[in-house]
Amino acid sequence: MLLSTTPTLEGRAIRQYLGVVSGEAIIGANIFRDLFAAVRNVVGGRAGAYENVLADARETALEEMTEAATKLGANAIVGIDLDYETLGEGGSMLMVCASGTAVVIE
Repeated sequence: MLLSTTPTLEGRAIRQYLGVVSGEAIIGANIFRDLFAAVRNVVGGRAGAYENVLADARETALEEMTEAATKLGANAIVGIDLDYETLGEGGSMLMVCASGTAVVIE
């Protein structure tokens, strides 16, 4: 499956548009509590554990979106957008959403 944030694919013709597909991943409060404990130990620099959890959530959302496109018969997804939102009381959860247009390319 070819994934792209652009609306077209240079050198490839889109034969058919199959519709919007999406995938979501929500990271719960327990993960954040553990991560913030680790982040407190980081002075300056990057919070590797936090970045890893966000990367996993993003990958899960992209995988769900890709599965939805495959079910429609697509071989590519164009116009992909990733959104990050906080949810719950006090922003205790993070949601990662991936959406795009499932297409058939030549």
